[in-house]
Amino acid sequence: MRAVLQRVTRASVVVEGETVGAIDRPGLLALVAATHDDGPADVQKLARKIAELRVLRDEQSVLDAGAPVLVVSQFTLYADTRKGRRPSWSAAAPGDVAEPLVDDLIAALRDKGIEVATGRFGAMMEVSLVNDGPFTLVVDT
Repeated sequence: MRAVLQRVTRASVVVEGETVGAIDRPGLLALVAATHDDGPADVQKLARKIAELRVLRDEQSVLDAGAPVLVVSQFTLYADTRKGRRPSWSAAAPGDVAEPLVDDLIAALRDKGIEVATGRFGAMMEVSLVNDGPFTLVVDT
């Protein structure tokens, strides 16, 4: 699995004019994608990284700060742009594989006591955020 983590002061996701997920205080926006061979171990590893990386202000983790996380699925994180002008998406897991993994990640974060808001899997989403820093990093399992 792959995630782009952005430290934010707030973030939200809108689908067809409706806000489907939002965090309104400092936390993380996690753009998340799965590839074909990802499984439960990858879900647990990514959940631990999101929860425990000391990337918030004053070197705190999400768990330390009691901070929220907005999880948004984004298969384009596995784009291959090495050839030509059109990205290949072949490394991204299909929806029927990726969606349960993203759902399991959300559940794993909630099991740790983290407040989690979400986008809508497979939807055309408008993601808004205020990046704090800016601070952005990529995490691969």
